[in-house]
Amino acid sequence: MIVSEIGCLDHLVYTAGESLQLGPIADTSVSVARGALELRVWSAFMAIKYAVPHIHQHGSIVSTSGAAGPRPQAGWSVAALICSGMEGLARALAIELAPIRVNVVRPGVVRSDLWNSFDQTERGALYETVGAGQPTGRVGEATEVAASYLYLMASGYSTGSIVTVDGGAVLA
Repeated sequence: MIVSEIGCLDHLVYTAGESLQLGPIADTSVSVARGALELRVWSAFMAIKYAVPHIHQHGSIVSTSGAAGPRPQAGWSVAALICSGMEGLARALAIELAPIRVNVVRPGVVRSDLWNSFDQTERGALYETVGAGQPTGRVGEATEVAASYLYLMASGYSTGSIVTVDGGAVLA
């Protein structure tokens, strides 16, 4: 594994950027759902498992969940399962791996390739509709979410935390 070639790590960030698996559970194939869980949960689990022996004791792990965990919509069962799973894993690992810090960034709707399964018109409508319903009046930018990962890596006093970067969507 590449981690053993690198040596000691200060931080591990895990995020997956494929399009979301959205749709009613009745229309969601088990193999597609398993594939989404494989990429977003099991791959994160394995990355963490194999990186931990190489992470400096004052280092950190930051993973990714999403707004589907605390505020799912109809047709978002797989996404909600993934987000909730990542948050539970991080809280458990914050205790188990201490003093290595383990945290999660929970982004809301952000202009990114995550929404590439929508055509350009649908994507624009999504950004406009979601943004208008948020206290910030807009959707986020990837650079704004990236700042949260950097904060959690730099903050030596944050562990077991979930930083929500969603324009206030969970409040609306």
